[in-house]
Amino acid sequence: MRIYLDNAATTPLDPEVFEAMKPFMLEDFGNPSSTHAHGRKVRAAIESSRKKIAELLNCTPGEIIFTSGGTEADNAIITSGAQTYNIKHAISTPIEHHAVTHTLETLAKKGVVELHHVALDSNGHVELGHLEELLKKYPNALISLMHANNEIGNLLDIKRVGEMANEYKAFFHSDTVQTMGHYAHNMKELHVCGMTAAAHKFHGPKGVGFMYIRKDRKIEQFIHGGAQERNMRGGTENVYGIIGIAKALEIAYREMSEHEKQMTKLKARMIEKLREAIPGISFNGDSANLERSLYTVLNVSLPESEENDMLLFNLDLQGISASGGSACSSGATTGSHVLGALYPNSKRGAVRFSFSKYNTEQDIDTAVEKLASCIGVAAH
Repeated sequence: MRIYLDNAATTPLDPEVFEAMKPFMLEDFGNPSSTHAHGRKVRAAIESSRKKIAELLNCTPGEIIFTSGGTEADNAIITSGAQTYNIKHAISTPIEHHAVTHTLETLAKKGVVELHHVALDSNGHVELGHLEELLKKYPNALISLMHANNEIGNLLDIKRVGEMANEYKAFFHSDTVQTMGHYAHNMKELHVCGMTAAAHKFHGPKGVGFMYIRKDRKIEQFIHGGAQERNMRGGTENVYGIIGIAKALEIAYREMSEHEKQMTKLKARMIEKLREAIPGISFNGDSANLERSLYTVLNVSLPESEENDMLLFNLDLQGISASGGSACSSGATTGSHVLGALYPNSKRGAVRFSFSKYNTEQDIDTAVEKLASCIGVAAH
């Protein structure tokens, strides 16, 4: 039986989520923009989902805009944020998700913004002192820093960055795709202008997400068309996806404490077992620091070996689904841009293991054994 340890790429759909979606796939098919009874019923369900998400995040329903996922949400907030507020300087890092880095690089290439990279420490954490220096030099900038890195799991002090952004009147966007559903976000306490979510990262359906846009930092429409999503995103809504993301987030908040304990325990076990089994092993970024990294992600750094070139392929043959980094880059010929930025001269192998509530201790033990055998080490 295969073992799935690539939950940072996508998670299995929760059966409870599927049951909530099913009536809107088979029975309640009305267009939510239609004024007749079929349409009104579906419109009410969408607004109920929006209200549920707003309650969980402690914000207003009008601050939640449904999208096709995290990539669209990142693109919309960054591009429209810069345009709406005539922002000329952007502050980010080279290890953000490509939905952020490519968007910012495109804006810089077009001359819309000048892009500045904040310094990172040796483990890949943002140097907050340097961030403040940049904000002093470029107030009213657009800041785009992710809450947790999708490859190495490093956590940002999002509350502190929000406070700094507020002090310097900056527009703060944070890609929270990896942390939504894993940490409780209280929007009344965070000085964040825009945040993003993708349902499939917390056991919801693919192809749906949302962006939070703070009510006093509204942005111009990114996708033009109809008046859907309160004139913020044209196009007929992904109805059953919206039902699914609200239900998935509701379940995530309901089970959050229990699952954080469960997955932290699994991560700690894997760290211990890997250290026992593979001499010379280390961990990329601050991935092995349980206090400063996302509890669902562990990025393993393996000693140099000829087997490393085929490592993920061989793990797959052994029945282990894992990743070398972001799934969005898996078809690329180059390696991880995150690891390349942090360790430019390294020839070590890297595997990202990421966990969900459906993983067990046996999954972890088997994965360690198979990884050790793939690099020619007999697991203890």
